[in-house]
Amino acid sequence: MSLTVEAIDLQGQSKLKLIESTEEIVKSAEILYDAIWCVFDMDVKQGEMEFSDFDNAISSGTAKGYEIAYSNDCFELWFYLHYQFTDQKHHRTFYYKELSKVFGLNYEKEGKSYEFCKNIYSILENDTNASQLNAIERAKTLFESYQYLVYHKQNPTTKVYELVELLNENCRK
Repeated sequence: MSLTVEAIDLQGQSKLKLIESTEEIVKSAEILYDAIWCVFDMDVKQGEMEFSDFDNAISSGTAKGYEIAYSNDCFELWFYLHYQFTDQKHHRTFYYKELSKVFGLNYEKEGKSYEFCKNIYSILENDTNASQLNAIERAKTLFESYQYLVYHKQNPTTKVYELVELLNENCRK
């Protein structure tokens, strides 16, 4: 079995707008997708507005049959879980600081660059201190702890592990 992944950068739109844009892409596509994944994080900046956008996007996407790999508060939680477990609610600056130490760079400036992002999988895979298996187990533990809360209150949580498991099951080795 082979798997084709098509990544689409929707340029930092609101979460609900991301779901709407995804729907437009799916409707106008000339192919039928087996699965549609939307990946986004909380990005708390404006409080209640973002909570509502985050919750509604997950509910709307799920209702449309999309898989949602959300992270709360930030996507970097997924990287952090490769190294350590936390069940404490941290601001994204905590993860930026910790990942800066791990990767030996200014994560907020260099780690968020396109070039770094293209290489993050191999960086994690080749780091003997990192473990994708541990990250998956740690993320599952977090989700199991918080899954009964409203989405924006599930912090820390990342469902990126579900997408990674699917990719692992279907990747060509």
